[in-house]
Formats: sequence, C-alpha cells, structure tokens
Amino acid sequence: MRIHAMIAEDERLAREELAYLLQQEEDIVLCPSAETGEQLLQLLEQYRPDVIFLDIQMPALSGVEAAKKMRQASGASSPVPLIVFTTAFDDYAVEAFELEAVDYLLKPYDEERFKVAIDRVRRWLSHSVTQEETGKVAHAESGAFSRASAAAAATVAKPRTAKVLVNDGKKSIVLAPEEICYAVRVRRTLEIHTSAQVLRCKMTLQELEEKLRGFPFFRSHRGYLVNLDYIQEITPWFNGAYNLTLQDGKQSKIPVSRAAGKRLFRMIEHGN
Repeated sequence: MRIHAMIAEDERLAREELAYLLQQEEDIVLCPSAETGEQLLQLLEQYRPDVIFLDIQMPALSGVEAAKKMRQASGASSPVPLIVFTTAFDDYAVEAFELEAVDYLLKPYDEERFKVAIDRVRRWLSHSVTQEETGKVAHAESGAFSRASAAAAATVAKPRTAKVLVNDGKKSIVLAPEEICYAVRVRRTLEIHTSAQVLRCKMTLQELEEKLRGFPFFRSHRGYLVNLDYIQEITPWFNGAYNLTLQDGKQSKIPVSRAAGKRLFRMIEHGN
C-alpha cells in the first residue's frame, strides 16, 4: 500500500528534515508541501493525502485551526486525512487528542520516535480506521495520547509487565523494573544501567520504554530513559536544560532537555 503524505510546515529546515525522514520509507509518496495553513487547505483537494504532518504553530492560520477547518469541511467525498501534529513544544497534547490526531511529534525529530509514528499511520490505514473511530482507537491503543501528555512523554498507567527480559547476545537476563537506574542509547547499542551492572543489548530505547510503561520511568532526553525513584537532585544547566544526579552508587549524571524539563517537574510534584 502506498501512503501519500503531505507536510505543512512554515520553517524550511524543519520541513526539509521531515521530508528526508519520510523519503527513507519505501511506501511513502510525498505530496507538495504547504508553508501555511491556508496553502494546506488549497492543496488538500488537489492531492488528497492519506496523512498530513501538520505543524501546530504556523502564522495566520495555525495547524490546530487548519485541522478544525478540515473537519468542518469533511464529508463522504472528502474525508479528513490522518493527522500527525508536529511542534517544538508539548503544551498542545490535549488539543491534539481532541482533534483525533494519530500522533504528536516533538522537534527536533527523533528518528526512533518518527518510526513509531509512521508505523502507527500504517496500522490505522491498513485497518481502514475511519475518522469517527479514530478517537476510540487512540484512547485504547498502547502509546496513544493521554490527556496529561503527548505520546512521547512517560505516563503513569497500569504496569504492563513485572519483569524485563534483556538479551546481551550471549544470554537472557531477567530484570525487575526497579533494578534499572537508567538506560542510554550509545550508537546502535542500548546500555541498561543497574546499581550492580551495565547490560548491553540491541533493544531500542523506545521498546524498553514501552515495556516499562506504568513504572516511574521518564524520557529525559532523546537518548536517555531514567528511573525517577533514583533521582537525588536536579541542577540547572544552560538554555533551560537540567542535569540529574542519581543515587545509583556512582552519582551518575543524566541530561534533561529543555522540552522535557517541565514534564519532569510536573511528574515529580503531581505524579502525571
């Protein structure tokens, strides 16, 4: 199945970065891009994309406003395409959920997180999910939006597993989630740090995050997943970023991106 994708983004570099990622997918056909919300509405009728990667913050007509107009104008002959919202901020997750978006990508784009989004688009299209069904599916599907945060953020939900199986290439090791202090992506290898050992495996950080969903783990940075129970202190770094010091026997330092900082404090203070 060929998927026709359109990008609506007013920033050239962000548009080119997303276009590059989409061009690496063999089943994606790129439609002409829109640089404004108004241009997007004009191109829709001509190209009828299956999915739109829609920037939330665009001048004049925002991505949220454009999505609302698409819904109002939709009908049997012109159904609303699937929408993946893109933004440099994570403050719009509730609106994205209410507009029944498929996913929500934060800039700068993480390649692993992009893969999750495009796979979700494939699943929805292959199962012929209609826009009326979308909200129900998004609420039930693992990894979909919660009203508290975007899909990229850690959520507190019912634990999916009591143990994690880690294969280091020679043997499989069974870990309890509370044993894991943090995990970090090092090139193509995932390092899982406990207070007693460092395990290296081919699992992706996204896969580990999914296995640990429901436990107190937080994606502090695109390459780090940290156990909140091990945080000893949080210190400001620069440009709104932070560093975490862990109580793991080594006083490990973990970076927290500027975008993740607000979510971290909210999770620690309020548990969501």
